Amino acid sequence: MAQYRSDPYEDDVHAPRPVHYAEQSLLGALLLEPHRLHDIDALDSDHFSNHAHGALWQAMRDIPPPQPDVHRSSPAWLNAVLGAARAHAPGLTASYLHALIQVCPWPKHASAYGRMVQADHARRTVLTHAERLVQTATDTTLPNPSAITLAQADTLGQFLDTLAGQFASHPGSLPRTVVPATRAEHRGEEAIEEERLLLATATAHPADLRAMRWLQPDDFTLPLHATLWQCLNALVHNGEPVDALTVLWEAQHRGLLADGVDPRDLIDLVSTPVGSPEYWGERVLQRALLGRAAEVGTRIAAFAQDPANTPHQLITGSRRALADLTTLRTRWTRSNSPPPAPRAPRGPAVSRAGPPPRTTAPTARALR
Repeated sequence: MAQYRSDPYEDDVHAPRPVHYAEQSLLGALLLEPHRLHDIDALDSDHFSNHAHGALWQAMRDIPPPQPDVHRSSPAWLNAVLGAARAHAPGLTASYLHALIQVCPWPKHASAYGRMVQADHARRTVLTHAERLVQTATDTTLPNPSAITLAQADTLGQFLDTLAGQFASHPGSLPRTVVPATRAEHRGEEAIEEERLLLATATAHPADLRAMRWLQPDDFTLPLHATLWQCLNALVHNGEPVDALTVLWEAQHRGLLADGVDPRDLIDLVSTPVGSPEYWGERVLQRALLGRAAEVGTRIAAFAQDPANTPHQLITGSRRALADLTTLRTRWTRSNSPPPAPRAPRGPAVSRAGPPPRTTAPTARALR
């Protein structure tokens, strides 16, 4: 078998990835036996990682394949393919086409080579969508970051749904990729200050907490703030008075003071209300939503960058990662929805239709 050669568009410094050899073998098989083009339907030119390979593929699809006996005796189809491909990839040469034919192990395996190209394109596309999700979730200049981030998550989810119909499932479907720790851009001073303002304002307006079930302790960046939020909700739920001192007392029962928290500092923290609890609560929840989206995107990108993952492993792992965003997304939608209209009072129950009630005839004693 001839050695695999680099094409005019390949970087000689870095070793080609396995998909490069799959693309070469697929094209070589089809150049040698063009009738096998009918066995490969799911590929487009942009599925190839190499521009010249994509141009060759498109030329093959545009020019009708010859009859096998004609192809064996005439290079007319090869010359036509090369001429059409050169319009988009001028560096292609006739010698490279012959090299592709020589390096193909088995032309009858063309369908398998095509599935390899398709799988690598799916991996690259998932990686692109995941990186866009991270970029969107961490872009502080967007006018409506939550809506744009969730739209990008939807785009990624829809692409995964499309892939699920293209690749068969198999056992061992979860990726084992070690996911790197994500940077916590959302845990800056601004986030901490907003959480403090929420706690102070909720202490001043505890009645508003009953309509804020969409905010959970896990949405806070600091464990101290998460526990104080639990203290406030416990006081409201139990019908207890709410002020800085009662919050301090509840915090003592939850062990906050045992961690070295100064009682005076805690009282000061919940004693400077500004605005409304709903406003600050939405800010905290939005920051948690964007942070979770960035984490999910980073996790999916790690799956896509790991060549050990099969397409099905990549799809399954990515779907599970996106599911971690669903709960937060539901609560975010609830926080931005108007409160439900009060139900109209129900009227008296109407009995089902039936025979008229039976009356008792008056007795003779009653008539006397």
